[in-house]
Amino acid sequence: MKLLQGKVALVTGAARGIGKAIALRFAEQGADVAFTDLEINEVAEQTIKELEAYGVKVKAYASNAANFDEAHDVVKQVVAEFGRIDVLVNNAGITKDGLMMRMSEAQWDAVINVNLKSAFNFIHAVTPIMAKQRGGSIINMSSVVGVSGNAGQCNYSASKAGMIGLAKSIAKEMGPRGIRANAIAPGFIITEMTDKLPQEVRDAWAQQIPLRRGGTPEDVANVALFLASDLSSYVSGQVIHCCGAMNC
Repeated sequence: MKLLQGKVALVTGAARGIGKAIALRFAEQGADVAFTDLEINEVAEQTIKELEAYGVKVKAYASNAANFDEAHDVVKQVVAEFGRIDVLVNNAGITKDGLMMRMSEAQWDAVINVNLKSAFNFIHAVTPIMAKQRGGSIINMSSVVGVSGNAGQCNYSASKAGMIGLAKSIAKEMGPRGIRANAIAPGFIITEMTDKLPQEVRDAWAQQIPLRRGGTPEDVANVALFLASDLSSYVSGQVIHCCGAMNC
């Protein structure tokens, strides 16, 4: 039997990158998948086709995850369409890097809202549903810089540290209702975003990693699969680093 057979997963920001890899891994393992993105364009439509190839139910929702009302509306639509939500992956995120002395209030607010407030929005919406089901798995996408910090990324690091504190707090608060919450802290992951970096920068990153390579979205998706499945039924309130020992 597949690891997520009969489960419904909601993944935010999943039209591409790590979110897409997670959605695909979930579908491969039998989950019906709902996902969000800012708009349902050609990229999202292609993701839908790839997910449906696994024979599962799929639906995409145009939503600004940072908007409280829109997040709640999406969750209501997912429950109406799928009947339940067993897994929530808070993956939506952006970067607006800059040194603190030059960072604008708008840069700070945008990253905190998209990366952290969005997780609050969706957790706030799904926990009553999971509580009635007496179970569920919430996965927050953090980062190694949420643990160690990083110069030029004060807003991003703060948002990702917040994702860890949020997961740990929800684990304690909702544990009696059978709801688990964990965070994944990826390191240097090869995505469309990192592909835009100069080759020498990517090579320098790789030399800092004991495994001597960047991770792939699929590496992160495998960790998410573990946390979403019953294999991790006694794992909650944890941060799992997926970083090739870069931050151990």
